[in-house]
Amino acid sequence: MCIFSLKSPKNVMHFCFISQGVSCDLFDGLWYVTALSIGPILDNYLDCAPIVEFRPQLFKLKHLKSLTFFSCFVSPHEHPIIIPSKNWEKLAGNLETLEFRSNPGLIGKVPSSFGSLIRLQSLVLLENGLTGELPRNVGNLTKLKRLVLAANWFYGRIPDNFGGLNELLILDLSRNLLSGSLPLTLGGLNSLLKLDLSNNQLVGSLPTVMCYMKNLTLLDLRNNRFSGGLTKSLQEMYSLEEMALSNNPIGGDLQGLEWHSLQNLVVLDLSNMGLTGEIPESIAELKRLRFLGLRGNRLTGNLSPKLATLPCVSALYLDGNNLTGELKFSGWFYGKMGRRFGAWNNPNLCYPVGLMSTGHAPYGVKPCQQEVSLVEASTNSKLGDGNFNQNSRLMASLGFPSYVIDGFWRFYLVQVFMMVQLLNCFL
Repeated sequence: MCIFSLKSPKNVMHFCFISQGVSCDLFDGLWYVTALSIGPILDNYLDCAPIVEFRPQLFKLKHLKSLTFFSCFVSPHEHPIIIPSKNWEKLAGNLETLEFRSNPGLIGKVPSSFGSLIRLQSLVLLENGLTGELPRNVGNLTKLKRLVLAANWFYGRIPDNFGGLNELLILDLSRNLLSGSLPLTLGGLNSLLKLDLSNNQLVGSLPTVMCYMKNLTLLDLRNNRFSGGLTKSLQEMYSLEEMALSNNPIGGDLQGLEWHSLQNLVVLDLSNMGLTGEIPESIAELKRLRFLGLRGNRLTGNLSPKLATLPCVSALYLDGNNLTGELKFSGWFYGKMGRRFGAWNNPNLCYPVGLMSTGHAPYGVKPCQQEVSLVEASTNSKLGDGNFNQNSRLMASLGFPSYVIDGFWRFYLVQVFMMVQLLNCFL
């Protein structure tokens, strides 16, 4: 590692006191480095060398507990770097945190020797240029509490043995090229708080074993290829605060789940999933809900006015469906929400004309048409001179008797007719 040399206790103490990126501790009367954070993380950070490389001295830091590289390997074309495959076992006695963040010049596969870091509690490989299949031997690191392998170029299936990481709290494999179905063993991650598998190419049905993740607060499976409908096991994930399944061809309807069971939900995003049927009223019982996304589906039926009673809702997107009927939300609700209430692109949805006067109408939704009764004028009806003119026939069609259509009344009723015609132009 071409950054500095730690050959003497004086050098160690010097770096401990001049940089926030180095932490040290006393062992048997001598100072040893226990944490290294290299790169522009903190104000007084330990800078990366212009041309960074791994050196054997790194693996001599036998008391090292934490090692982080942030934005050090930045050039995948001019100076690509591969993580060394050997010597990691020399750090296995103490290393608890290993992180490579924002290093696009860090390429190649994850070395299998990472599997020897048996004390590791946090492994973060985020936004690098790493490739290959996910390393199976990571599943042997049973003390892991955080495993983040997001935003690389990993491909292939999720290893079954990841389900054996019983102490895992965070699992983030998002923004890769992962494929295949979810391993059923993931149901064994009953300590998990956050599961993010979004932006991959995963397929198959949502496994019913997900209901065993009783402590899960975030489930993000967006932008994959899941199908097979919504499994009822989702309603048993009582701790969920965020459920994001959008942009998957899952299909099915919403009526099969008891949504009121998920009382902790704050974010529910089920957009662009091919959902059909009506929106269940039980969603209106989610009192903590702030964001509801159902856009781009094939939902039908009328909207329950109870949705407007959600006390915390600040964004409600229902656009791009086949919802019908008259919206029965208040003008105050539309004024509060603005364009965060999305109901446009529902061709048969409308709002009461009376809302036009309040200035708070739902954006992109048409006003409901008023019905005007047309009464055919009798062909035998005549004015005193025995002749109808065009205006008198029009007035009769509005339901006014022909004998009042004279003088002032003729002028007044013509004006009424013109106003009705003008209103119809806006309907």
